[in-house]
Amino acid sequence: MQYLSFDFEIKNSGESEQLVALLSDLGFEGFEETDTYLHAFIQQEKFSDTDFAGVIQLFETVAYTAATIENTNWNQQWEESFEPVVVNDFVAIRAHFHQSIKQVKYEIIITPKMSFGTGHHATTHLVIERMSSIDFEGKQVLDFGTGTGILAILAEKLGAAAVLAVDNDEWSINNATENIIQNSCTNVVIEQHNSIPVVRKYDVILANINLNVITANLDAIKLVASPGCQIIFSGFLKSDERTMKENVAARGLQYVSTHQNGNWITMEVIK
Repeated sequence: MQYLSFDFEIKNSGESEQLVALLSDLGFEGFEETDTYLHAFIQQEKFSDTDFAGVIQLFETVAYTAATIENTNWNQQWEESFEPVVVNDFVAIRAHFHQSIKQVKYEIIITPKMSFGTGHHATTHLVIERMSSIDFEGKQVLDFGTGTGILAILAEKLGAAAVLAVDNDEWSINNATENIIQNSCTNVVIEQHNSIPVVRKYDVILANINLNVITANLDAIKLVASPGCQIIFSGFLKSDERTMKENVAARGLQYVSTHQNGNWITMEVIK
């Protein structure tokens, strides 16, 4: 499997955030951000010149270079650049080659491969912060768009009785499975699906993906949510808040709050 790598010259954080949101909708899976560059990656077979050109046209000027890379090259690059993530005194996310981080309540060890969701991105960071205020003890949890499996792993550490972690990407499934094993999880099941399987009810639902996928699956989310289910949506921009609120209200779900990090937001609702 080959990947395409795009290096964008970034003028400001707002431009970077908009690119991440738009490219995520096109199937881009991995992002690395610096002060001046955004590095984005997509499977070659999923890349569409037409769709990509449509995104680029939305910006007045954007300079970028592209290259083809092999998995092994990507993995080496990712591992060499991966740094631990610490969310307050709540959670630390590190690779196996990092030293243990003692000043937090929970520590998650992941193999930093191509899956989106290492904790570095604002949306994952936001969801982890909100999870600290939810009672997971004995709960049934759905992690929709699990990526690396970080949120599913954390849900078990917080006391969830059972977690179903779903993703549509085979690489994410394989990576999440490795991370579940690495963290000695016993209550997490990883499954590959393009949509939410309607087989049971959940007390907590985590959906950190993007606006289009979330809105397309809102009916299914409502269907599998138990009465009183706490739902965290993330993976979209502040400019999308009104659209999300309208979609949530149309399904009879109760809006609770919005939390922001830069231009990215996380929204909490209850069934």
